[in-house]
Amino acid sequence: MTGRVIGFDAGIGDLLSRYITGGDDPSKLTQLSITTVDTRETMLQNNTVDIVVATYSITEKRAQKIAFAGPYYSSGASIQVRSDNTAISSVSDLEGKTIATESNSTGIQAIEDHVKSPKDVLLFADNDSCIQAVSQGRADAYVLDEAILLGNAVKNDQVKVVGQPFTSDPYGVGLNKDDPSAKAFVNDFLTKIFESGDWLKLWQATVGVYVSGGTPTPPALGSVKGS
Repeated sequence: MTGRVIGFDAGIGDLLSRYITGGDDPSKLTQLSITTVDTRETMLQNNTVDIVVATYSITEKRAQKIAFAGPYYSSGASIQVRSDNTAISSVSDLEGKTIATESNSTGIQAIEDHVKSPKDVLLFADNDSCIQAVSQGRADAYVLDEAILLGNAVKNDQVKVVGQPFTSDPYGVGLNKDDPSAKAFVNDFLTKIFESGDWLKLWQATVGVYVSGGTPTPPALGSVKGS
């Protein structure tokens, strides 16, 4: 056990730390801070953290407060249910159901845009609270980015992911807006890992283990409004 966070986003952060410093051991190069959907912009604005790499969907509203480099990956809203649930397999099955998602997340808009007449929408401050609501039966389903839900299912056999993503959520690297050179620097880094194949190797070792379908290609930098 290393005590380090692992996964696709964590890997992007590790590669970036090596790019910045030229060192090999991310645990000695960076200080990790845990953010939530409610604290990310504030932590960047007040310089508590320099960079946020945390399934951070690029939206115009967020881009009014902070800068985004990227996108470096495109996910989408998906559905998590209890492992014994056989009644929900797609977004159409969420009609009349109680749905959980994180407050201040893109899951809220995904529900508003794609779910017809939900019974209730429960908002929680963090991912763990949403998982608990589903596993305890207080919510029928949890809607959020597929990448996060897949990670939940790997760690917790009480929940599973069903169906296919029904939105497109491009992920960006969050930065303070006061230093435009930082965005250019991170975009240069992303270009290099796209071209070197390091991005693909990281995807295959993390997200690619749990999703079906073909191998993705990196998204075009600046292709999303707000990036």
